[in-house]
Amino acid sequence: MKKILVIFIVFVCVILITTIFYLEGSLPVNKKDKTSKIFVISRGESVTQIARKLEKQDLIRNRIVFYLIVKRLGIDQKIQAGDYRLSSSMDATTLAKNLTKGTLDLWITIIEGLRREEIAQTIGYELQIPENEFIMRSEEGYLYPDTYLIPRNSSINTVLDVFKSNLEKKYNSSLQLRAQEKGITKTEVFTLASLVEKEAKTNRDKQIVASVLYKRLKQEWPLQVDATVQYALGYQQDQKTWWKKNLTKDDLEIESDYNTYKHQGLPPGPIDSPGLNSIMAVLNANENTPYWYYISSRDGSKMYFAKTIEEHNQNIDRYLR
Repeated sequence: MKKILVIFIVFVCVILITTIFYLEGSLPVNKKDKTSKIFVISRGESVTQIARKLEKQDLIRNRIVFYLIVKRLGIDQKIQAGDYRLSSSMDATTLAKNLTKGTLDLWITIIEGLRREEIAQTIGYELQIPENEFIMRSEEGYLYPDTYLIPRNSSINTVLDVFKSNLEKKYNSSLQLRAQEKGITKTEVFTLASLVEKEAKTNRDKQIVASVLYKRLKQEWPLQVDATVQYALGYQQDQKTWWKKNLTKDDLEIESDYNTYKHQGLPPGPIDSPGLNSIMAVLNANENTPYWYYISSRDGSKMYFAKTIEEHNQNIDRYLR
């Protein structure tokens, strides 16, 4: 009987201690401090990581209790990435619920190889900025592809400044120096990189394609890049795309400064926004590459390179006919 009583007392003590631990851990860190802080949740962060950051920034008393509250409320899958205005005067339950109510900023992802009209569609949809205004005020090729955290109520000036600032960080002084050593301007780098971005998918293929195009430029050959013709053709209403899928012989005759089948050298400017891998491929382009030609398989999954026109024609017969 005495043993059972001891076990009961221990059990009650454990329950009491656990309850106190939970209640104390769920209280505000400082109920009197109404000062708000901006708390950022990055994409892919787990509840455990979020709880650790909240505790470190003195927004919750105990990360274990916070984790238990989130699980009890069943909101672990509802917490959104973004930034939040939080206060140490909030109790843990209130704070947890706040992380499911939308954010001050929006995560917007711009992928590689988009022309500015396509980027304008995303910006217009997410931030309610007129697409035409964005197209008119942005510069083709310099809207660096990345994931951005942008305030919901941003003006077009703010959005363009965010793009510009990020580009300056990515295309830094080291890369600019490399371009100078290579004897090519920023416009030439980004124009050539934009062609590489549309022509090749893997880093290996991008490097070879960049070398082939650079070699052609040096030897004053026409570039003959299909993507420049696609850019010149513009939006295809029937296909609902800015990039026509199958070019015809008539398409290659379109009169445009961007048509690299009819005009030698680079087009007037970039045709899309290239990523860092395409930019690096240009900066590392080797004009002594043995290749002069390349084609892509019908599904675009593989590229074939050739040193001579005979090899090139064989690749065409073998993989495209």
